[in-house]
Amino acid sequence: MNCKNCKTIFEESDDYCSRCGGKVIRNRLTIKSLFHHISETYFNYDNKLLRTYLTLFSEPEEVIVGYINGTRKKYVDVIGYFALAITLSGLQLFFLSKLDMDMPAYYDTTTEIGKRQEAFTKAIYTFTTEYQALVLMLYIPFYALFAKLVFRKYKKFNYTELLVVFLYCQAHLSITSAVLIPVLSISDSMSLGLLSTLILPIQLIYFIYALKRVYGLTARQMFFRTLVFLLWMFLLFIIFSILTAVIMIKSGMFDKT
Repeated sequence: MNCKNCKTIFEESDDYCSRCGGKVIRNRLTIKSLFHHISETYFNYDNKLLRTYLTLFSEPEEVIVGYINGTRKKYVDVIGYFALAITLSGLQLFFLSKLDMDMPAYYDTTTEIGKRQEAFTKAIYTFTTEYQALVLMLYIPFYALFAKLVFRKYKKFNYTELLVVFLYCQAHLSITSAVLIPVLSISDSMSLGLLSTLILPIQLIYFIYALKRVYGLTARQMFFRTLVFLLWMFLLFIIFSILTAVIMIKSGMFDKT
């Protein structure tokens, strides 16, 4: 018999391919077998995706450093995890757009100035959410560069390996956000504006936590480096905010307000 995945020849009695590890499928596809495969892949506690997700909370170094050092089967690979995050972020945006939710009333909309301020805020929010996937990808090379500069003393990771660190971290936060925000928005337990405000500090806290774990540093060793890293990220945020405003002005989005 030949493996349907890599074409390697194996014995009739083998249940898995000795080369790629693929499971030998002998029976035809049925509704029952399809449902079993989906349940086993996505809802089983011990499946690879759930294991990756939970471990990135409890021991991010296990997934990230493991991948960098060559552990590629136990957890979801970094590109696949990031691709899943981009997909879920798109679904989140589609879901929220269908809810037609209003932004919280920060301004006095009974006045003309208040109406224009509210429209201005909505324009920025719409722009940033529509291009969320692009923004996520643009930030990551800068995060890796900042970490390379801030942690240069330790020489543990090269630039490419730091890209892996932040691809995993950003994907993990995006997946969590894509699940929680629609649920919390529907339940009205938190406003969309408040959730959007909390995303950035939560992201920063998780980045620092993950960097501490992957570098194996103490809280004291992380303190000064955290301040420097946050300063670089704040400057990057200001630059991207200015670029976003320029793009929006050039595209005429503000003319609609």
